[in-house]
Amino acid sequence: MTAQNNIEQLLSIMSQLRDKESGCPWDRKQTFDSIIPHTIEETYEVVDAIHKKDWSNLKEELGDLLFQVIFYAQIAKEEGLFGFNDVVDTLNEKLVRRHPHVFGDDVFSSEEEIAANWDKVKQQERLDKGLLDQYSSSQQSILDFIPSALPGLLRANKIQKQCAKVGFDWDELKPVADKVNEEVAEVLEEALKIPRDEDKLEEELGDLLFATVNFSRHLGKNPEQALCKANDKFERRFRQIEVNVAKKHKTIQQCDLNELDSEWENVKRSEQN
Repeated sequence: MTAQNNIEQLLSIMSQLRDKESGCPWDRKQTFDSIIPHTIEETYEVVDAIHKKDWSNLKEELGDLLFQVIFYAQIAKEEGLFGFNDVVDTLNEKLVRRHPHVFGDDVFSSEEEIAANWDKVKQQERLDKGLLDQYSSSQQSILDFIPSALPGLLRANKIQKQCAKVGFDWDELKPVADKVNEEVAEVLEEALKIPRDEDKLEEELGDLLFATVNFSRHLGKNPEQALCKANDKFERRFRQIEVNVAKKHKTIQQCDLNELDSEWENVKRSEQN
């Protein structure tokens, strides 16, 4: 079966699932908003398969993610907004438009020039769509088009990158590190107050996380990826502690903190050897 026939079959299956008479009750009742959590979950399952290098599962998870696109397109078609072919046409046009050095005659000498042209093209797209007309020049912001629904670490990173493009950024590492230390001190100051102002403490914790994201960015590391790797490392080590404790015919709950700390250090040493 050709790729075109595969897509046509998939669109037909989606249409049948949404059929008002013979479709699936669950699929029929879904809306744009109700599918969002499933889209996010499927995206993370794709990422998880890639991290685990589980290529067979990745094939399945990519299919699940594609189904989300098909689902949204079917709902949009039913509401007279657009169809799947419109989604593909828009994507094709955008890819060609944003890569004039590949599909046109433009020549760039560096990745920085390519990135600058990318931003220029995106800005022109917004102007063409009238997305900037609703603001006066004094109200326009380079941050206007960073989605507020992004996960916190990712959004912080994007905000900082945008600001850095216009020079609102440190050009040395030391003041970035100093800012992290400053925020740690302010968190401790709020945490030790009696009585504690919980809202202020949360604000200071947010500032610390934001500063840490900035530190990661200046080191050339993606904070989301770094945290995910830290999560995986902690989970791997803790699972090994559970195994070690079980070999002693005990449970985690039966161990005190000193014993667990000792097991933790043993696991760390075994990984380093």
